Amino acid sequence: MGRNRRNADFGSVILGSVDDSPRKQRIRIQILLTGSIVISNTIGAIMAVVLASVGIPEPSVFESKFWWVNFIALPIYVLAALVFGVIIGTTLIVRQLRWAIKDREPTRKEARRARRTPWKLTALQASFWIGAIIMFTICYGVLDPALIPKIFFVVGLSGTVVCAISYLLSEFSLRPIAAQVINADVKLRRKRSALRTRALISWSVGSGIPIVGIFLVTGFSLFRSETDKVDIFTGVTVLVATALFTGLLLTILNTTHVVAPIRSVRAGMKKVSDGHTDVEVVIFDGTELGELQAGFNSMVTGLRERERLQDLFGRHVGRDVAEAALTSDPELGGTERTVAVVFVDVIGSTTLASERSPSEVVSILNRFFAVIVQEVEERSGLVNKFEGDAVLAVFGAPIDLDDCAGAALAASRAISQRLAQEVPELSAGIGVSYGPVVAGNVGAIQRFEYTVIGDAVNESARLSELAKRDPTRPLASERAVRAADAESGHWEEQESVSLRGRTEETIVFAATPPATPAGDAESAGDRTDGDVDSSTAASV
Repeated sequence: MGRNRRNADFGSVILGSVDDSPRKQRIRIQILLTGSIVISNTIGAIMAVVLASVGIPEPSVFESKFWWVNFIALPIYVLAALVFGVIIGTTLIVRQLRWAIKDREPTRKEARRARRTPWKLTALQASFWIGAIIMFTICYGVLDPALIPKIFFVVGLSGTVVCAISYLLSEFSLRPIAAQVINADVKLRRKRSALRTRALISWSVGSGIPIVGIFLVTGFSLFRSETDKVDIFTGVTVLVATALFTGLLLTILNTTHVVAPIRSVRAGMKKVSDGHTDVEVVIFDGTELGELQAGFNSMVTGLRERERLQDLFGRHVGRDVAEAALTSDPELGGTERTVAVVFVDVIGSTTLASERSPSEVVSILNRFFAVIVQEVEERSGLVNKFEGDAVLAVFGAPIDLDDCAGAALAASRAISQRLAQEVPELSAGIGVSYGPVVAGNVGAIQRFEYTVIGDAVNESARLSELAKRDPTRPLASERAVRAADAESGHWEEQESVSLRGRTEETIVFAATPPATPAGDAESAGDRTDGDVDSSTAASV
């Protein structure tokens, strides 16, 4: 089944395709998660340095008495936190996603754990930054108690930004895993929405915390007489710049999460509007947007099923009848139409069934019916029904034809010639009639079928019985030949007979003999048996 993608099943080319091997996918996810840890912590470290040195310059942390904190404790902690964060994070991922590494569906418990993986990775980052808050607030506070609120705020704000970025990047990196979890257990994605969480994270880090920081900077200045207006302006400027940067970054990350599933659905809808229903988007979002993706897939599945049923319906009753039934409310009854009717009845079906296996008989009959269907539909006729080894075709209903008699006569000649060449195991009597019938739905309201009822149907069936004397020459009533245009030139009057079940005589015309040896036609005419009455089931 086709999927909607441009090498971006999960909303980004960075995440690869669902066709990637588990090993390739695992390596890609590990690289992305490691990169997200490094990037988020680098941003946090830069923010901490800028805030401590420029944003809130006083009291200063660059005095000589802090040398061992700045040049020994701080680098060692940062390096150790980064290394242990990567190692512990990798171990956590391997343990939580072991089922994905082994390329199998997760259990319900494993699926729940996998859904919580971004939060666990974020909690891991938070634990290191909480440790940093405690450690460096104590280290700097022991040497200068006035630094305690500054260090607490600077490290806390930086750590919050790191956790926010880390969470959004982790969610992005784990989309392939989320897709597998959702596919394994659809109910999980209905239990919780992360849209509100993402919005709150973006607001708190991009606006809430910087505003609190501005309040604290101005508040500190009230209790420090040595703080001048330039220091306040500088601090507020740095915090505003921080808010602009972090707000923009988190907004971009959050928007990416929202836009990706919408784009996948939009691309899928474009393919559907172009007439393709073999489209399926990968559901990789665990929020209401994932519901949107799932709803799109359900819609396309319904369209695909509807097309399949419509195709089957058309094969059973004919394309034109099916289209008419789908575009209007079908009802019982019909209208009087003047149509041409072709009846084709197999010669020697009993002998065929006794001499061949059932599967061989079915195969031969299918080839026989295929010839009839192709020739009838090529001339805009309707194969109305198959009755055992007989076929009833109608020209002029349900769609009007300018020369329905000519189309029926031409089809009967083509069928006769093709059957002799393509289905030599069978021969058939072909009768063509023309006249008024009632065409419409017959049956009960719970179950009905489209058919034609009238004397023309009976007459074509009787002519097909008569035509079994020489299956190479279809027979037609005089009315059918006289009603045809140019096609009437291919028919010649043969005899006047009283057909079975009819009181008046019928003037019978036969198709002009095909260019084949006369001996073949005579031998074919000898192949008759007692099956001629099989045609009566289709007549009224």
